[in-house]
Amino acid sequence: MNPTMLADTPTFPLERHASPVDATTRAGILENPGFGRVFTDHMAIARWNADRGWHDMAVQPRAPLQMDPACAVLHYAQEIFEGLKAYRTDDGGVTLFRADANARRFRASAQRMAMAELPDELFLESIRPLVAADRDWIPGIEGGSLYLRPFMIASEVFLGVKPSAEYLYMVIASPAGAYFKGGAPSITVWISDDFTRAAPGGTGAAKCGGNYAASLQAQAEAIREGCDQVVFLDAVERVQVEELGGMNTFFVFDDGSIQTPPLTGTILPGITRDSILTLAREAGATVREAPYSIDQWEADAASGRLRESFACGTAAVVTPIGRVRGRTRDFRIGNGGPGEMTGRLREHLVAIQKGQAPDPHNWVERIL
Repeated sequence: MNPTMLADTPTFPLERHASPVDATTRAGILENPGFGRVFTDHMAIARWNADRGWHDMAVQPRAPLQMDPACAVLHYAQEIFEGLKAYRTDDGGVTLFRADANARRFRASAQRMAMAELPDELFLESIRPLVAADRDWIPGIEGGSLYLRPFMIASEVFLGVKPSAEYLYMVIASPAGAYFKGGAPSITVWISDDFTRAAPGGTGAAKCGGNYAASLQAQAEAIREGCDQVVFLDAVERVQVEELGGMNTFFVFDDGSIQTPPLTGTILPGITRDSILTLAREAGATVREAPYSIDQWEADAASGRLRESFACGTAAVVTPIGRVRGRTRDFRIGNGGPGEMTGRLREHLVAIQKGQAPDPHNWVERIL
């Protein structure tokens, strides 16, 4: 047995950073951390190979990687990742939100990408001590959190096309403020006519870097057109709304019902998406997981049947969509700002995440 697996020894033992960022500098950073630009003092790490399984697990000082030019991930893109957050509670504690769901999705992504599967408990055990070590990096600003990025790469040195025989798993952490800049009440999305995010039989349901790389040119077009995000249509008929570059989409109608595109293998099964569906049903709303065409989106917005649209994800939480644009389309949704249902769902979700509301589903784990 690997000695790190003994019951009286932490699975991910902590090696503290000898020269962490000083408190004054850290406090200045946390006043406006943005998103994904600055990182904490430590990281979690583990390795896998066919002979030893998972081994060399630790939380250690954050440092650059040394990588061989023939490392498999650089050539064949065997790579997956996750995104979740740690939150500070009103009494100074720290919580994780549905980290077990992230662990399950991480395994599912690994399976789709023919990678070694990390057991759920090892996923969770890598995160808890990292958050504990870097808890002072959680911003105290409104909406602040500690964004956690678990990821795994193929680390075998070879140039043959096959699943890697070695993998490197890591978790890094970044203090986070608002995902979208400027504090706008809603976002504008751009319909991509030329690009699709994923096709049936592809990797759309896996959280792998290739999906996001494939979205970047479309996202760049959206930015050039003065929009905040791109919205993708299905890859077969180019008519059904699927998801944004990194977020799921929802539609709220005048009868109080809510609809979101179904999970058919081309859309990422978002954990925030699933949470919103649960909260909406508990609030008494009729919820549908059904296709919704771009033509219907425009027609319902024009008629007033559609009252609200929003995007959701770990980073952006719940973000109202106020306007939809494209080469031949330009329409406003509701009053172009946040809607009542969107606001209620967001407030309820955030309150649960921060321990301010009842948690009947045991979504929140208090770790400190």
